Amino acid sequence: MDNNINNNIPTESSETNHVAALEAILFLHGEPVSRVMLGRLLQLSEQQVLEVISSLKEELQRTGRGLMLMEKGGEYMLITKPQFSIFLESFVKDSLREDLTPSAVETLSLVAYFGPITRAQIDYIRGVNSSFMLRNLLVRGLIERTSKGNAYVYEVTAQFLAHMGLSHISDLPQYIHYQETRKNFFETGEPSIISTNSENQTSLQTNGASVASESLENS
Repeated sequence: MDNNINNNIPTESSETNHVAALEAILFLHGEPVSRVMLGRLLQLSEQQVLEVISSLKEELQRTGRGLMLMEKGGEYMLITKPQFSIFLESFVKDSLREDLTPSAVETLSLVAYFGPITRAQIDYIRGVNSSFMLRNLLVRGLIERTSKGNAYVYEVTAQFLAHMGLSHISDLPQYIHYQETRKNFFETGEPSIISTNSENQTSLQTNGASVASESLENS
């Protein structure tokens, strides 16, 4: 997430804009965000962040929206309200009964070949928000999420390996090649940051997901 996000927030009605910015950050990220990170992104003190969080909670409740703010251990995330579960359960069940969509296969391929990988890295390569795809794959038990530093990283599960008939992830076609590609394009210091210094970065963003998907589907 770009720490310069606050530069794009209009100056008028500061409190309202910070509430809207908080909602946008949580929606885009799709995962729990710490109070410290929110303060850094919004350029606010901890007390100010708490006030903005409180305002967003009230607004979501007052306007009858379908989302609510969840807090756990100093981290915050937008989730759906319980009263809409009957609609969402049907949607999720239908999604799970269906075969994986091309977008889901693409996302799964990136996790398999480039994992452990953050959602930010997946989004960068695919060029779109992958939150829903990752949640779908998590529910299916094909991938798992663990905390690493300040980010969550995704890897495939034993269930995925069993489904593919593999004894180890390295048995995937061209796995070593893709792991070497991963090292060339992702910075090693911070798992949530992607290097943009290489001229080949565009090639990875354009072709990486589709090629990895093809390798997975042919395995």
